[in-house]
Amino acid sequence: MVEALALIELRSLARGLRSLDALVKKAPVTVLEANLIEPGRFLILFAGGVAEVEESYAEALAVADDDAVDKMLLFDAHPALVAGLRGTEVLRTADEMDCLGVVEGRTVAPTLRAADRSIKDAGVTLAGLRVTGGLGGKAYYVVFGAQHDVEAALEVAGAQLGTARCRLECIARPHEEMVAWLLRPTPFSVR
Repeated sequence: MVEALALIELRSLARGLRSLDALVKKAPVTVLEANLIEPGRFLILFAGGVAEVEESYAEALAVADDDAVDKMLLFDAHPALVAGLRGTEVLRTADEMDCLGVVEGRTVAPTLRAADRSIKDAGVTLAGLRVTGGLGGKAYYVVFGAQHDVEAALEVAGAQLGTARCRLECIARPHEEMVAWLLRPTPFSVR
C-alpha cells in the first residue's frame, strides 16, 4: 500500500538521472515516472512507504542541489492519485457522467496536490490525469460526479493551486464524442 508520493523536478537531465540513481539506491521505492518534461526539465515521481520515500527524497534532493526547481512530498496520498499516475483511468460513458471537472495547472507539483485534495474533499471520482511531455510543463486532471460535487472539487482545486492555476472547467452533461477525446495520449507519444 502506497503511503507517500514524492516529486522532484530538475533543470538538468544529467543531474536528474544521477538523482534518480541515488534515490533508488537509498531505499526501496517505486518510480512512477522519470522523464523529460518541458521546458527541458527532468521530472521524477516515486511512491512507497513513508520512511522509504522520505529517505529517498532527502537523498535525491541532496544530489540535485540547486538544480531542483520544484519538489513535493505528499504523505497519505489518495490511492486513486497514485493509480492515475500509473496510467489507470476510470472512464464512463457520457450517460453515466452527470458532470466533468477539468483542472489544468501551470506546473506539475501543485496540480498533483490539487488532485489529491479534490479527490479527498469532494465526492468525485478521478477519471485520469496527465503529466507528460507535450504539455509545456503543465499537468491536468479530470474528475466526474454529480455537478455540485464537481463544482466543490473545482473550488478546492482553485484554492489549492492559487497562482499556479491555469484553468478550471465544469462540463455538465458531457457529450459522448467529447468523452472519447477526454484523456487521449498526447500526440506522437509512445509507451
